[in-house]
Amino acid sequence: MIDLRGTAVLVTGASGGVGSGIARRFAAAGAAVVAHYHRDRVSAEELVGSLGVRAVALGADLAMEAECLRLVEEAAGWAGRLDALVNCAGVQPDQALAGMSLADWRAVVDVNVASVFACTQAAAGIMARQGGGSVTHVASIQAHAPAEGHAHYCASKAAVVMHARSAALEYGRVGVRVNSVSPGLVDREGLDWEEGVRRWREVVPLGELVPASAVGDVCVFLASPMAAFVTGQDVCVDGGMTARPPW
Repeated sequence: MIDLRGTAVLVTGASGGVGSGIARRFAAAGAAVVAHYHRDRVSAEELVGSLGVRAVALGADLAMEAECLRLVEEAAGWAGRLDALVNCAGVQPDQALAGMSLADWRAVVDVNVASVFACTQAAAGIMARQGGGSVTHVASIQAHAPAEGHAHYCASKAAVVMHARSAALEYGRVGVRVNSVSPGLVDREGLDWEEGVRRWREVVPLGELVPASAVGDVCVFLASPMAAFVTGQDVCVDGGMTARPPW
């Protein structure tokens, strides 16, 4: 296992299924964990209590720039440093483009993209003063292939992938690496999509949904010294789904 003892990570959206899986893998590697939540304080505090490392739950509404900045500053202040940021917070509503309002569009983009921009900018400033760090955005394989009813989500995740590449270009000289991880269909509590799960298992090469821990393992790797020269990359964690031909 990669050893991240003596480091601190902020995981946004840690009260959710994917975010909590990521936080658990960082804890297993020995990192101090700041688990962000929006509304579900109970789940975040239960997660923190189960990690077995130094950890804290911090709340923030990441649709607001000031809240993003406050969260990052509080996380670094609590830990005394900030070595890694994982931008996992996001929303994924189903809605057809026909009839979608600009407000509907912004409700997705402001969380999925604007929060990534604001949190990354704040974290990179702190990391630069420390001599370096890493940022990982949780995107989606829907950044690479669209799905009906997810136009705003797909567009937002494609933007997140490109933001990681752009940020990697601009922050590299101050020692901050930025990458993205694009999961496939993640096995998590509350996944209520029987038909979709069945179809996924029928065609995905590895035959199963993606464990949240598998996403976390890639995030841990990208935050570790083993990935010291990995930046500006998008890693698909999808059981081989994107390797399938489209015809």
